[in-house]
Amino acid sequence: MLLLAVDTATPAVTVALHDGESVLAESHQVDARRHGELLLPSVDRVLAEAGVKLEALTGIVVGVGPGPYTGLRVGLVTASTFAAVLGIPVHGLCTLDGLAYAAGTAGIEGPFTVATDARRKEVYWARYEDPHTRVGEPAVDRPADIAEQVAGLPAVGEGARLYPEVFPDARGPEHQSAAALAGLAAERLAAGAGFLPPTPLYLRRPDAQVPKNYKVVTPQ
Repeated sequence: MLLLAVDTATPAVTVALHDGESVLAESHQVDARRHGELLLPSVDRVLAEAGVKLEALTGIVVGVGPGPYTGLRVGLVTASTFAAVLGIPVHGLCTLDGLAYAAGTAGIEGPFTVATDARRKEVYWARYEDPHTRVGEPAVDRPADIAEQVAGLPAVGEGARLYPEVFPDARGPEHQSAAALAGLAAERLAAGAGFLPPTPLYLRRPDAQVPKNYKVVTPQ
């Protein structure tokens, strides 16, 4: 097993190489505006550090979100392109599940909440019974609207740190880690568990919209 994991659903541009037992190399940069510029150089750097050729990969792991429209697509398109060219499978995982797995590695047992920044004064979030067990589906809400549902629970992710009045017990990790995502994928592959398709989990419409009632100008 040799998995390349990537995730661009959060401000983190994160890449890792995993052999089914441990992480061989990883790269992690936080820059919400440069996913497209940073991802491929990060992949090259990780492969070079591990001394592995791209052709040796047996699978691609990608975070499918939820996340903002543009950044999320960078990772998904890159992962799907690699998989198609190499003729290997691409395994989709919820980005929040990757953060939950990383929280478990950091010592959080559960229950807890994962919350990432959804902009527009909202968070992408989900509750977890433990690092492997999500309660329900991911959602996007204003923090104040979910205060009762997350009250008394520790929380991880950048969204939790942005709204301490709702998530007073915010803990690390703050950003997504491809190393954690790869570790989760390796466990699921070993157990014969399923994956999500490599399609974006947006939860809401993109910011860019076609203007309504715009004036149509036609030549006379």
